[in-house]
Parts: sequence; C-alpha cells; structure tokens
Amino acid sequence: MQLDRLINFHKTLGDHTRIKIIALLKEGPLHGQAIAGKLGLTPPTISHHLSKLREIDLVYQRREKNTIYYQLNEKNLESMATAIIRIGGEKDMNPFKTDDKEKQAIIKNFFDSDGKLKNIPAQRKKKLIVLEHIVQGLKIGQLYSEAEINEYIKNYHADYATIRREFIISHFMSRQNGQYQLNPKEMWLI
Repeated sequence: MQLDRLINFHKTLGDHTRIKIIALLKEGPLHGQAIAGKLGLTPPTISHHLSKLREIDLVYQRREKNTIYYQLNEKNLESMATAIIRIGGEKDMNPFKTDDKEKQAIIKNFFDSDGKLKNIPAQRKKKLIVLEHIVQGLKIGQLYSEAEINEYIKNYHADYATIRREFIISHFMSRQNGQYQLNPKEMWLI
C-alpha cells in the first residue's frame, strides 16, 4: 500500500463529523438529509464531509429517483484501517529475505567496477537489493527535490524515473508536495 494513500486516509478521518458519519453509515445506507438531521448539521456541511469520504473511497453513493443514498465501503475501511498495523510486518513475511553474502553477489552482478548499474533487475528480490544499495547514499531526515533525486540516481543509472518510482513503491522513500524523504529502514520492503 502506498504510504501517501495511507496518510491521506488518516488525515481525512481526523474529523469528528466524518467519524460520526461513518458510525451512522455502519447501520446502513442513508441520504444526506437524514445524516444532516441526525447530526444536527446543515446539508451543505454533510455534503462537504461526504465528498471527502468519497475521495478516499470510504463512501459510495447510489441514486433512487431524486434521492442519493450513501453507503459505507466497509471492505475498504477495514483494509485501510488495518494497513498501519501491517507496516513493517510485511518484511517479516517477505519472501525476498537474503543474507549478506547473497546480497553482495547480486550487487557484484548488477553493478560495474565504476559503481554504475548495468541494468535494472526484473526479478523483484534482486531489484529490492539493488534499490537498497542505491539508496544508501541518501540521508534520513533530509528533504530532496525531484531534481536532486534525479541527479543522485543518474550517478547509478540513466533511467532515473523508473528507479525513483521504485523507491516509492518499495517504501524506501516517501513523497509529499514534490519533496522526497528517505523512510526509516523498518518501512523498507527488504
């Protein structure tokens, strides 16, 4: 699960009204007027909060004649709510675990004597080891612009866009507002 999506989920739920709406919708579908009446709020306020919940795919709507009913996406709610518990635990179930000797052999195979990456491995296990090797020169806590990350990656390989994307997918780095930051090692999928 992408870290940005998880953060956005928790930010969106950080509102009393939205939590109350979720609690009401757990009992079954309701239309906006009914939600507004039960919470003592105006329909436009409820509409605003429902649109925020729809953005993170927690609520979906269906129309019956002139009335729109909102329903809770319980499967997505459960998945997103438990995702925070799984962070870090994924690596414990990770089939890509390797010892240092095997890692060194993979690095030797994929990097030339100048430290340049010959090619990006297709096999996920090897790709994670290569990415971990590349990311070692970055500092925890430092923010990097996209241009800085691109230049850093170019020291290893010309396809900086693919490697930058893989950094995010594999939780080596997170991106927010065009800034990249190295994640703690506990979050890495290796």
